[in-house]
Parts: sequence; C-alpha cells; structure tokens
Amino acid sequence: MPLTVPLLGPPPGRFKDGETITSQYRTDFAALSAIVPRPLEPVNDTVMVQISRWGDVAGLGRNTYECNIMVAARFKRGGKNILGAYSPYFFVDSDRAMAGGREFHGQPKRLGEVHLEVRGDLIVGSVARNGITFITTTLPYKSRPATLDDLCSRVNLVTGFNLKVLPHIDASTAVRQITARDFVDIDMAGCWAGQSTTEIRPHAGAPLYRLPVLEHLEGYYWKADFSLVGGVILHDYLKIGKK
Repeated sequence: MPLTVPLLGPPPGRFKDGETITSQYRTDFAALSAIVPRPLEPVNDTVMVQISRWGDVAGLGRNTYECNIMVAARFKRGGKNILGAYSPYFFVDSDRAMAGGREFHGQPKRLGEVHLEVRGDLIVGSVARNGITFITTTLPYKSRPATLDDLCSRVNLVTGFNLKVLPHIDASTAVRQITARDFVDIDMAGCWAGQSTTEIRPHAGAPLYRLPVLEHLEGYYWKADFSLVGGVILHDYLKIGKK
C-alpha cells in the first residue's frame, strides 16, 4: 500500500445515503459450483447482481458506485455453519474503493464504469469496461414494499465471503484465505420488490457470461445506512497445508 498516501483506513466504515438495485436470476448450478472455492459450498442456483451508489462514506468520498456479483454459499467446518454470499466478481469506479476491498477484505474488485439511474418508471443499472456494457439490470420503480428478510431470502448479503489471495514478489503465495465480513447496524430507509431483468454481454475481462441467465427472478430497490466492520479468517489454506 502507498506509504505516504494511504488508500484505506481501519474499520469500521459507515456507509450512509446508499441506494441499490438488486437483480436476481437462475443460472446453471454446475457452472456456479465451478467458481465457488472449497471449502465453501454453493447453496442454490441464484446469482445476485447488486449495483449501488454509496452517497457518503468517510474516507471514501461521495457518490461511489460499485457492482457486486454474489452467489449463496455456506461455510461448514468445526461446528461452524455460516450462510452468506460469495463474490466471484466485483466492479467499482474508485481506486480507493478497489484497494480497500481487495487489500483488506480480499474482494475481487476491478475498475469499471458503474451507473445507477431512474428512467421514468424504471430503475436501470449498468456496468461497462473497455467501452463495452456487459451488465444491464432493470426493475420497475418501487412496485411493492419489501423487507430486509425478503432481500436476503435467496442470497444472504449481510454476511460476505471472499477468497483473499496475495502473492509474494517471487510469485509464490503469501496469503490464501477464505475471509468473512458482516454488515452491522443496518438502518433500512426503504425496500421495494418487483420483477427484475439481467442482461449479460460476453466480455473476456469481465467473464460474468460464465454464469448464464436461465430465468429472471425478483429484484429489489433499497436504501440503507450500515457499518462495515473488520472481518474474520474462516479458512487459511497455507496453515492447513503445513499440518
């Protein structure tokens, strides 16, 4: 990390004035299973696409946009049985958000052009790289009221799993872990459900096409404040390998 111009500070971080369009779809379970690292276990065939605007985050700035791709997963070992969401792909529009998520939590963040807007009676989210829009999601504007439990019914986004991998300078592996982090002190300002759609365009550098859309599912538009606290190491591959 840069010594004199740090890109991240210590947790917790308070995310305020946030809004998200969450679209969900069914995909091929075998394809989904192939990208979930063991010992995590996939739970179902749902892919959750979350495109967010974080309006006010201390140290991060105003109106940071990101897209988090999540699939339902379980960590079950040593008496622990934790349900959460694993993120195989993640896109942000800020180097500070990218560094903080990758270096601290192990999130697979890459830079992208992320947009979230209301067009008449439709909420539209999109993500582009290299001039190619490879994700477009849509949701009717505030169709019917919903709750946080509804939002988490297929994929528990409150607990997030990540595969944290860092190399040594000689290309050997310095860190290889399954980490977990939680959202806490969630203050939902509103949540609405409706029929969502997700369109995926093939892109070699952003291969979400590996999880094809088989059926469009319900989506959500929600506004909330929450805190992101420091996480835990659930599984350390290097320490397990030395035993």
